Amino acid sequence: MQYVSKLPDVGTTIFTVMSALSKKHNAINLSQGFPDFDSDKKLIDLVSQAMNSGYNHYAPMRGNFELRDAIGKKINLLYNTSYHPETEITVTAGATQAIATIITAFVSKDDEVIVFQPAYDSYQPMVELNGGCVVPIQMKASENFKVNWELVKEKINNKTKMIIINSPHNPTGSVFSSSDLLKLQELTQGTNIIVLSDEVYEHMVFDGKKHQSVCMFSDLKTRSFMVASFCKTFHNTGWRIGYCCAPKELMKEFIKVHQFNVFCIHHPTQKGIADYMKTPDHYLQLPEFYQEKRDLFLELIKDSRFKFTPAGGTYFQLLDYSEITNEYDVDLAKRWTINKKIASIPLSVFNSNGLDDKVLRFCFAKKDDTLKRAADILNTI
Repeated sequence: MQYVSKLPDVGTTIFTVMSALSKKHNAINLSQGFPDFDSDKKLIDLVSQAMNSGYNHYAPMRGNFELRDAIGKKINLLYNTSYHPETEITVTAGATQAIATIITAFVSKDDEVIVFQPAYDSYQPMVELNGGCVVPIQMKASENFKVNWELVKEKINNKTKMIIINSPHNPTGSVFSSSDLLKLQELTQGTNIIVLSDEVYEHMVFDGKKHQSVCMFSDLKTRSFMVASFCKTFHNTGWRIGYCCAPKELMKEFIKVHQFNVFCIHHPTQKGIADYMKTPDHYLQLPEFYQEKRDLFLELIKDSRFKFTPAGGTYFQLLDYSEITNEYDVDLAKRWTINKKIASIPLSVFNSNGLDDKVLRFCFAKKDDTLKRAADILNTI
């Protein structure tokens, strides 16, 4: 059979590659971003209760109303702004489905989409599937992965349809400041540019700082989608449930695609999460929980040969290995998985130009014992 691939340059994701390699060689897996501890039993019980109570048929297309209402209350509590649960909030099959649906709804042939790299690996393929063109703007380790907003200004033109931002940022762990969002607001003011804000790690911002959501900036909010994830927030990455928020006019276009893509999401999970969110501490305590893990990991490897700046957010920590070896990061990550029995993620794969800053990403969403065993290995390198 003959066919033309729509994504000829796309292979298996680095997450699948490294996790498979880790499993094959019985390595400690700090590569793929998932916890090795269980979700709260209270949440699991609430989902089971929802199943036993009959929430086993189609949910409303936009999502269980109790959950949408809980999302709206959470946003009001955290960011002092609102989205209407009837028309401006949609529950999705994870954040990745929300991102794919937003891009599909708005990006057409030859549209340009500005993406800050290193970038989460789903953005570019989805843009290209819809005929768009990614305009990469490189963030560098030597500059602490800060955005050059003057360069962004230079790249914006009449073909720019969308700008994708991600804060807290995967894979670097950097976070946007309020001045970053104000600059983005200024650059897009008076344009038809849509901002897709990937905020799946919104509850993992450290050192007393507060997450800066697009919804906090009134003008920016009018042309933005905010995308978030319950999978990351509540330690259940296999559940694949997230949501997005946007003004009514933008959400109307999103729904046109969503209804023919997944239509609705697993109903008992939505009901269980809605009940769980009646206790805000379940997400308000997350920054402290994950900062303790970050700090433990860094304290354990403080005398190693790696260089690092503590992650500002997410549950990922970058380690600079430039004083150890000049080896290509992909080769090194694979070699250490096999020989040292510790798996990580190389950053160069998230750069379309293959830029190798000699850093690896390690996930610290792990049990303390796992982090201690990992540190023992890293300290011997």
